[in-house]
Amino acid sequence: MGEMEDLCVTDCTRCPALVESRSQIVNGTGPEDPDVVFVGEGPGAREDERGEPFVGRSGSVLDEQLRTVGLDRDAVRISNCVRCRPPENRDPTKDELENCRGYLMREIDLLEPDVIVTLGKVPTEHLLDRSVAVTKAAGSVEDVRIGGTPYRVLICVHPAATLYDRSQEETFQNAIRRAAELADVDGSEGGQTRLDGF
Repeated sequence: MGEMEDLCVTDCTRCPALVESRSQIVNGTGPEDPDVVFVGEGPGAREDERGEPFVGRSGSVLDEQLRTVGLDRDAVRISNCVRCRPPENRDPTKDELENCRGYLMREIDLLEPDVIVTLGKVPTEHLLDRSVAVTKAAGSVEDVRIGGTPYRVLICVHPAATLYDRSQEETFQNAIRRAAELADVDGSEGGQTRLDGF
């Protein structure tokens, strides 16, 4: 399937500072037909080293929570707003986000997930295109058009937030649980909701 090559960025020099600070481009990982796509901010040191998103401490938090709600990490796709590590793990700049936006939009467009989960403030504001108080909005679902197609975006706090602030744990868990429920809309139990109209 030639489309999958399109999901991998192999050579990009749009952001001079990121080209400088990365050791490699970190593309999304996961299947070609995921129910759920998680979108983080950008790669950190471990991700840059291994070439995979969410493999550091945040990744462990995410994996553990996915297991709890019965989502297999191999069944979901995990990507980032920017695919190169910003120096000193700073937030990506507006320009850097814009430079990389096309790659993310194309990825979502090709994958056609049931739900997109934004992990933290940067991806949430990037996809919704406005400022968002993520802690307050976590667990809520918004519709976003990408390439003309409406997608459901579930707002979630960043998994790292749970490491620094215990009170975020429940917020994070509830949002991931909701993602699993939304992903199952077309699954075995989905039939019930469809028949309500009859």
